[in-house]
Amino acid sequence: MLSEVPISSLSSYYYPVLESQMARLATTLLLAAELAFALPTAWPVFSRASKAYDIQAHRGSRGATVESTLPAFAWGLIYGATTLEFDNGLTKDGHVLVWHDESIDGTKCKDTKPVTKDDPLFPYVGKYVANLTLAQIKTLDCGSERLDGFPLQALYPGTKLSTLPELFDFLDCADPGHEVELNIESKVDGQFPNLTRSPEDFANAQYKLFKSSKYYSKITYQSFDWRTLILMKKLDPKITRAALVDSTTVYGADNSTSTWLAGLRPDSFPGATLGVQIAQAAKSIDSNILSPAATDGSSGSLDPNIPGYKSFTTEDMVKEAHKSGMLVKPWTVNRLNIAEQIYGWGVDGIITDYPEVVRRWALLKGVSVSKTYDQTKVLKCLKKHIQTV
Repeated sequence: MLSEVPISSLSSYYYPVLESQMARLATTLLLAAELAFALPTAWPVFSRASKAYDIQAHRGSRGATVESTLPAFAWGLIYGATTLEFDNGLTKDGHVLVWHDESIDGTKCKDTKPVTKDDPLFPYVGKYVANLTLAQIKTLDCGSERLDGFPLQALYPGTKLSTLPELFDFLDCADPGHEVELNIESKVDGQFPNLTRSPEDFANAQYKLFKSSKYYSKITYQSFDWRTLILMKKLDPKITRAALVDSTTVYGADNSTSTWLAGLRPDSFPGATLGVQIAQAAKSIDSNILSPAATDGSSGSLDPNIPGYKSFTTEDMVKEAHKSGMLVKPWTVNRLNIAEQIYGWGVDGIITDYPEVVRRWALLKGVSVSKTYDQTKVLKCLKKHIQTV
């Protein structure tokens, strides 16, 4: 079992146990991929050959440690991710929070104490971010719970969630050259609008912080709710925009028009397949990047080498997106057989919970990758900026 990291030992922050276990996991996955796949004689030319293949650390580096926290982003840097991918929620009092879920998930965070003695909203676990103030959220311990699906997560007990400005401050320290890319999602619920703040609230609050950040030119703005992408373009067309999509957001129930795609129906576009139509729909809102799920929600297996697998990202989708000038970066790719399949179709990057594993795979294939960051420096910055309850 991985060692938990007490707050009293934050000065060391180096985990030989974690390092060795993650290395074993990486080796196992790589060997499995090598045995399972007969490599093609020639790999496709990467469409951005002058740049590193975009390996995005999903929610920081969820496979390594507690998601959407400063420790996760620290390890994403150390592992050499090209891009740190994460989500923003918007609190009741208008703060931009670094957090994936619409509510506070009890499998990830736990309550400590109420802000005030008789706070009627306490306990805060289970409440929606839109109904909580930042002060209430800052009482949560989001570093003590290890997710069942990620048994190698190192814990950072007592870790608080961060606002976007607080994350920027940490990155200013750990990445003073401002080289790492950021892929930031607006966590707007396009289906149930009362569960989150509005698209307008999100776009305005996030853009204000983007514009004042030293990472302004490094930011990609992504969303499943394509209305926010349209709003961001109106605020600033220089911001790169990525259209997220999966099998649940293409159409509504009974083939009704989806509430996620800004009123668009893929079948109103002329493409011969759904994949082509999705690419055409994303281009119609002037998206720069198409970011589809790698695997279809109806897939009967989790791996292309297992019967029943169904990919949501398709080769014709990738070709159509490239034809129209968009890049393609699927998510969330945690199997190297999937990584190899979609790389063979020419995707420009992938979003993964295991950036260190995918980076090793890329190096073995001779694919250009981003640099790693100095562990000592990054963890020193983490010690300086981490907040605990």
